[in-house]
Formats: sequence, structure tokens, C-alpha cells
Amino acid sequence: MNLDSIIKKHLKKISRRAVFFLFHFLFFLIPLSAQSVNLLDAAKTSGASVYWDSMSQTGLLEKNGHQISFRPGDSSVLHDYKTLAITDAPVLKNGVLFVTQDFMKDAEKLFKIEANAKGYRIGAILIDPGHGGKDPGAMETHTINGKKVTVKEKDVNLNCGKLLYSSLKAAYPDKQIMMTRDKDVFLSLAERTEIANSVKLKDNEAVLYISIHVNASLDKKASGYEAWYLSPGYHRTVIDKSAVDDKNLFPVLNIMMEEEYITESILIAKFVMDGIGAQVGNLSQQRGIKAEEWFVVRNSNMPAVLVEIGFLTNEKEAALLVDNSYLQKVARGIYNGLSAFVVHFERSRGFTGN
Repeated sequence: MNLDSIIKKHLKKISRRAVFFLFHFLFFLIPLSAQSVNLLDAAKTSGASVYWDSMSQTGLLEKNGHQISFRPGDSSVLHDYKTLAITDAPVLKNGVLFVTQDFMKDAEKLFKIEANAKGYRIGAILIDPGHGGKDPGAMETHTINGKKVTVKEKDVNLNCGKLLYSSLKAAYPDKQIMMTRDKDVFLSLAERTEIANSVKLKDNEAVLYISIHVNASLDKKASGYEAWYLSPGYHRTVIDKSAVDDKNLFPVLNIMMEEEYITESILIAKFVMDGIGAQVGNLSQQRGIKAEEWFVVRNSNMPAVLVEIGFLTNEKEAALLVDNSYLQKVARGIYNGLSAFVVHFERSRGFTGN
């Protein structure tokens, strides 16, 4: 009986902790084989594509509509984002990925199976303008063009959200483009995430969640735009346990999906920041992408990003945030970032480069 058969035979009888221990114990007992090859070279020979995300240390091997998700040092790989398989663990050595010939043979078996012709796609994008109704968010009164103006976060969020909605709706008639609110109404944080998690999708479709906010600070000089994603250290359930046949595999599959959502969220945040920067230029400054456990991103079971588009406590930036032409630039920047991610996702399911 081979190693693969032994593990599969006993997999149902051991805990998640034991599964991980067994995988890694066996991996470190087996030295890097003389038959191991550079993954990029092996993929090129077989006609497959390799995607690697250095931030999350996860990779993807893709061919004929099939995807194999892997992590160096881990013998468990994910086939087509739904099936866990056991194979020789890839190895990352001096920045180069190596795999055994058996790893590639297992991959080729999957690649030969006829794949779903539809492939993976973004089926819906949900825009969430923060605050609303009785909750104005941050507020500040400034003299703008000689008049006293009270800038309310809820209004700026909604105006930007509507502009973004119009661009996405025109560009993607085949996708669901939605808003949690399109008028000045109050929604609780739980109601917003419930809307997100209730979006109806077809097979092989995903939904993106983008929350729009405006910043405030006691430091009146603070300015700029930034994007937030969920802290990698925060763990939650993101897949339906009833959809997993082998309940012992549920924790492993859930962890893999959590990591995938974080990787994709980071990528969305980067694309959006670059998109806004290209539109607003030196009118505002980029403050970068950051991790935090905001309610809406930690409770949305999908790639999710919260964007702070400026500081209304900064007089100069507040004047920009109530200027429709400037807000159009911001919305266009967010749109360009989301559009870039959609193209990337539908090609590679969120991994960041060859």
C-alpha cells in the first residue's frame, strides 16, 4: 500500500491537528528528491501556467480550465477550489519552487479531465456606502468658496458609491452590480454584511465587497486615501459545512479559502490604491494598504475591502470631497482597480504573477 492510500484510509479517523502534523512530519522525513524539478520549467514543458503570491506564500498551477492551489512544504493541495488531494509537497528553495515528477504526474491527471467550459468569474460586485440616515458618520464644518459647509461622511460615501455604480453597471451588464443603499437610509453593520452574504451566485461565480468611507482625525493636517483588508490573524468560517462531504476535511478547506480571500482582498486593495492614484495625481496622497478587523470585512464571506477616500477634517481635502469632478476621479480610480482585479481573477483566480 502506498503513502497516498495509507493517508486516505486513515484521514477520517484523525483530527485536523493530526492531519497537519502527519503531512509535515512525513514531508520532513523525505529529502528533496533527485527527481525534483523547477516548477516553472516543468509547467512550461507541460503547457501549464504558474502563479505565485509571495505575500501569502501560496501558488497556483493552471491548465485546461483546472487549477491546483498549493503551499510550499504542504502535501495537501486543492483541486479546482473544491477537492483536497494528497501529493508530494512543493519546496521553495532560494526563492525557486521545486516539485517532484510525481507531483506533475498527479497534476496532469487532473488537467486531462474535461473542465467546466464556463471557468471562474466575478458574478457580483456589492458597493457599500458607509453610514446613512440617522448615522451621519464623521462631520466637519469648513468655509468652502466663501460659504460655511458642513461636510457629512454619509453624503460623500453615497455620492462616490453612486458614481462607482454607474461605471460598473455600464461596463458589466452580465454581472450583478448592487448597492447596500442608494439613498440616505440607515443600515446596521449586520444588515450590510447580511446583504453581502445573501447574494445569489451561479456555480463558479464569486462576489466582491467594497465599502466606501471618509476618514477623520484630530490632526487637521492628516490627508490622503487608504484601503483596509481583514487581518490574516483573524479566523472565521467562510464555507458551508454542509457542502463538504468529508467533515474531517472541512477545517482544512476552510483555512485554504480564508487564505484565498485574504490574498484576493490584498490584491483588490492594491489595484484600487493604484487606480485612485492614477486619477487624482498630486491632489491627494496614498497612505497605503493596511490590515484591520473592521466589522464589514471580517463578517463578509468573500474578498472584501474598505476604502477611506480622504479626510473631511482636512480643509483642503474636504473641499475636494464635495467637488463632484474630484469625486468622479476617485470613483473612476476605484472602478479601474476593481476592473483590473476582475480581469486578473477571471484569468488566474487571484494569484499575482508568473
